[in-house]
Amino acid sequence: MIKINENFLNLQQNYLFSTIHKKVDAYKAQNPNADIINLGIGDVTRPIPKIIVESVKKAMDEMGEKATFKGYGPECGYEFLRQKIAENDYKNLNIDKDEIFISDGAKCDTGNIVDIFSLSAKVAIADPVYPVYLDSNVICGRTGQYNNNTGRYEKIIYINLTEENKFEPSPSQLEEIPDLIYLCSPNNPTGVGMKKETLKLWVDYAITNKSIILFDAAYEAFIEEDNIPHSIYEIDGADKVAIEFKSYSKTAGFTGLRCAYTVIPKRIEIQASNGEIIRLNEIWKRRSSTKFNGVSYIIQRGAEAIYSEEGKKQVKENILYYKQNAKIIKNKLEEKGIIAFGGINSPYIWLKIPENLTSWEYFDKLLTKYNVVGTPGVGFGRNGEGYLRLTAFGDREKTIEAIDRIVKN
Repeated sequence: MIKINENFLNLQQNYLFSTIHKKVDAYKAQNPNADIINLGIGDVTRPIPKIIVESVKKAMDEMGEKATFKGYGPECGYEFLRQKIAENDYKNLNIDKDEIFISDGAKCDTGNIVDIFSLSAKVAIADPVYPVYLDSNVICGRTGQYNNNTGRYEKIIYINLTEENKFEPSPSQLEEIPDLIYLCSPNNPTGVGMKKETLKLWVDYAITNKSIILFDAAYEAFIEEDNIPHSIYEIDGADKVAIEFKSYSKTAGFTGLRCAYTVIPKRIEIQASNGEIIRLNEIWKRRSSTKFNGVSYIIQRGAEAIYSEEGKKQVKENILYYKQNAKIIKNKLEEKGIIAFGGINSPYIWLKIPENLTSWEYFDKLLTKYNVVGTPGVGFGRNGEGYLRLTAFGDREKTIEAIDRIVKN
């Protein structure tokens, strides 16, 4: 009999957002006339900026001409895009284009990065947090068994994010030294950004303990406060211990186009069991050339357009639109006396459920009574129970209507 990877059986229920889809679809089937407003899934709704569309069209035309046709591209990304990223996103941060790897999404890279580390590596993950970090480690067998009594995996080192610590992780919470540390700032789902002094504590900790930080900065474009770093490489020494993930999905509306990048500085070195010093940059390059054929030329030309002056302007307009949505949501909730976090440096609002209901019970109430969809906090981890995540990626009028339905009832 053929055997499967039984680690998949250790995953808990369905993927969070698949479960939400099923619940909403079932409700729609029974209530076809319901006017449902979805503030749950973090998908963008604004059109792709026109300059990006024009660049993609031009690249597509090139593919129709013999002189400019492109087949397989470089697995790690075309140099024209990697150079633009280095010059713009990492200006004065000492990151070279050869340390930047173009991919088809930050979700893919944060899941695939586990390939290059030993199965014996100890992993620290925040709770609550984006499910992919945990699930990808479950699939490869690094987490141990799930304990139904504690609601946690036996081998994971959990970093508790709570209202008491303002949902900001600290190395002082660790009871043992991890090899890999997942950090997300601004955080998904809480919307809280890590202050520079806090991030420095993590970098110093990683340097001292020879740990590697996996830093998800997918929402950095929404940061507006000066003390919240846009990149972990703003912290001295981070280029020796940190891998950074960034995405164009929420920044430029690429959720349907698929393009992101991962930064692995050449200065990150670890020791193999035989004593050999290994550069993670080289290992990831080898992994990419084996398991990935690269993002299409057409899409990478679209991403390149983001870095033109007009591209920056058009992208910023969309971001400001979503940020205004976030402020509207948070302000209306707080005016009603509902406690909410995030919504300042992030497109996410972390709502504390104002009733004695579980996250899923409150989700069901919003769906069936108000026809509004949110994301149950418990889907992001045990500490998410009692909270609901709302996103600012909706249409302005629909967003206002959705929050009015919640606060006026």
